[in-house]
Formats: sequence, C-alpha cells, structure tokens
Amino acid sequence: MSVAAPRATARAGRPLIETRPLRDPDSSDSAVMGRRGWWLVVMNVLVPGSAQVLSGRNRRLGRFGLGATLVCWLLIIAVGILALVARPAMIWLATGPFSWPVLTLAQVLLIGYAILWVVLTFDTLRLVRLVKVPPISRIAIPVVAVLVVSLLSGGAAYASTVVASGRGALDNIFGQSGPSVAPVDGYYNILLLGADSGDGRDSMRFDSLSVVSVNADTGAVTIFGIPRELPGAPFSDGSPMQAQYPNGFEGHSSSTCGWNPWMNHIRYAAEVCRDDEGVELYPDAAAHGSAPGIEATKDAAEGILGIEIPYYVFIDMNGFADMIDALGGVDIEATERLPKGGPPEGWTGTDVNEWAIGWIEPGQQHMDGDTAQWYARSRYTTSDWDRMERQRQLQVAILEQFTPQNVLTRFNDIAAAGTVLVDTDLPRDKLSEFFGLMMKAKEQPVTTIELVPENGVAEHDPDYAYIHDLVTQTLHPPTPEPTTEP
Repeated sequence: MSVAAPRATARAGRPLIETRPLRDPDSSDSAVMGRRGWWLVVMNVLVPGSAQVLSGRNRRLGRFGLGATLVCWLLIIAVGILALVARPAMIWLATGPFSWPVLTLAQVLLIGYAILWVVLTFDTLRLVRLVKVPPISRIAIPVVAVLVVSLLSGGAAYASTVVASGRGALDNIFGQSGPSVAPVDGYYNILLLGADSGDGRDSMRFDSLSVVSVNADTGAVTIFGIPRELPGAPFSDGSPMQAQYPNGFEGHSSSTCGWNPWMNHIRYAAEVCRDDEGVELYPDAAAHGSAPGIEATKDAAEGILGIEIPYYVFIDMNGFADMIDALGGVDIEATERLPKGGPPEGWTGTDVNEWAIGWIEPGQQHMDGDTAQWYARSRYTTSDWDRMERQRQLQVAILEQFTPQNVLTRFNDIAAAGTVLVDTDLPRDKLSEFFGLMMKAKEQPVTTIELVPENGVAEHDPDYAYIHDLVTQTLHPPTPEPTTEP
C-alpha cells in the first residue's frame, strides 16, 4: 500500500492538460494554448462544428454544425454516385418537372452552409483565446482561419450562383417547348438555324440552315447542310405550306412584299408577308416556343431531306461571339485568308482593303468570339459553299469545347450567353437523354453532308429525289452481305 498510494495520488493530482488539452487546457502555458488553437482551427476547416463539441464550449452550435456537415457530405456523396452510375437520373432532377424546387433547395442549402461556416469560424477564434497564445500565433491563427474559410465558404457561395444561373437558363431557354416525341427511325432530327435578330427582325433571313441527326442509340451525329439559296424546296406532305405551294416554294414579287424562291426566304413568305403573320397557317407555334416562319422552314427541310424534324434550335448570331468567349474560345484551322467586316451599302469596288477592319490569316489558331463570328460569316472573298463548310467546322469545334470540366468552371458565363443566344422548342424532359447522347457524340467523328454541287446536288435545279436517297444511304447504310469462303 505504501507504493500504490503515491501512484494513486499522482494520478489524481496529474494536471488535466495531459488528458483533455482541448477542453481544459493549462491557460498559463502559451505553447500549449498555441497548439490547441491550431488544432481547433484545423478541425473547424475539416469538420465544421467539431471544434465547439470537442472544446466543450457552445456545444449546441457545434452539434448543429456537425449535423449540417454530415448532411452536406451525404448529399455530395449522393450526387457523386448519381454522376458515376446514374447520370440521367441526376440530370432529370436538375432539368425535369421538379427541377425548380430541387435547384432552389440546393441554392438555399449552399448559401446557408456558407453562412454557418463563417459563424463557426468566428466562434472557433473565440474559443482559441488569442490573448493566451504566443505572439506569432496570435496573428497567424486568425489570418489563416479567415483566409481558408473565405475560400471554402466562397466556393459554396459560388456553387449557389451556379445553381441559380442554371435554373434561370433552363427557365429562359426551355420555358416553352414542343411536345416530346420518340426518335424517328432511330434518330432525333433537329433543325439548326442561324441569323441576326434584334432590330429589323421582320427582314431577318436565316443565313445558316442545317439539320442535325443524332442516332438515339450511339449518339453518332450527322449534319446535313442546306444552302440558304437552295431554290424550289418541296414541303412535307400535309403541311400548311404544301397547300400554299404544291409544286415547291416559288418566288413572288409585288409592290409591297416580295421574295426569291430560296430557302432563306421561306420565313418571309410564311410570316412577314402575311396579314395574319402566319398564325392561321401555324396556330400552335407560339404556344410551343416556335414561330410560323420557323415551322414553315422546318416543313421545307423535311421536304428536302425526306425525314421528320420535330425540333429546332435558333442561334442568334448577335450573341454567337459571347458564347465562344464563354467557352474560352475555339481551335480552328483556317484554310484561306478572310476579311473581317463588310462593305458599305452600295459598294461596287474590288479592293477589299477599302473596308476590311482586319484579316483572319490561314493556319491553326485559337479564335475568340469576335474572330470566330467573322470566320463563320465572311462571304465577300469566298463562295457560299465554303462559308457553309466553315460554319460546320465551327459547330464541331464548339461541341468539342463542351467538356464537363469546361462547363463546370465557366458555367455562369455559358448560361448567361445561352439565354440570349438560343431559342428552341426542345422539350425539357428530353434534356437528360440529349445530354447523354452529347457525351457519346464527343467520342465519335461528326459526319457532314453538304447539299452542294460537289455532292451531286445541282445549284439551280436540285433533284430532291436524289437528296432523299442520299440522306437514306447516309443515315441507314445497307448492311453488307456476308461473304462465304470456299
């Protein structure tokens, strides 16, 4: 007993700092207090709320912080699992019928957690008792704590702005949409239109017309380029414009309204030159996020290619440059020297240098939005066929820029550019499926078929039966018969 008693006394009299330094430290030892302060700051960063619980001070706030942190981790893990094994389900949650409450809740949770983290950080600094730590730590601890929490809570706040931008872009672009339809003969066909809107919209004509056919199983993309001056387009069977033009689209001229028999004048004939602005022809167009002129152009594209085209995407060339810049530019190999700008009205000269505001030189280059826009639109020193080819080249380059990393890091800019760039009647409930197809498409080459003379399409008198066969052979190539060996 003479030996055991001193040991018991020693244990009973041992300072608590050796067993519970975080909760009951020796406040007279500045070194101990300094180490304790750094541990509290680190725990606040790694597991917000743990500093309060382990220190035994303000446990209620600490338990609330730990609960919020646990919920945050569980949500992050759930999103990660969905992204890996059920990406369509994740995209459906973000774009489907419940997207508004889901995204709003996500935004509120992110902002709330960012604010809670800031509160926990300042409470942790209170628990550190800075007046008891060494002089150097007295300055370093609050500086490091504030800097780190600013970065982390700022990340949560940025994530909330991304959610808000995504919700706003979805509402603006897909606020109205057409009916959801199944793929036709294994393909989703989308009419892609490009033109300048804004002032003078009544005289707007589509400068770029193409149909994007996406294989509903493989994601393989085929683009059919339609010349804007393609004449005499037939309309799809049973369409309102076929009743107006049973022999194909015809030119018309009068003292008040006129047009050529070209593809890019169909909108003018169906909408601008009619007293009813095309409403009698396409009464449901506006309700489905479209317009009579677009629907008429869609019917013409169906008649030209011999396929059904349920959807359209209109790209406003005035916002085209902003989207390119939002994506960080595009990589293009220019094959010829092209001028920027256009001649003044009534110009009849031959020297392009009189009006060119700059030049796009040949060769591989990284183009910003302004340069890419002139690359797509330049037509005064080159043919319309070459112009179409450059536009397809840019479409492929833009698709390549839509990587998950690029979209995530530039999401706010991309969403802002998209709301002013794109009009469409794509149904919102198809977005998850289309996103999956786009990811598949990025891994495959894009097939481009231009309806131009070099592909057998006459410039002034096209054979539309031949075009139908060309499209069928491209989208549904015949399966080669197996060969038998002797």
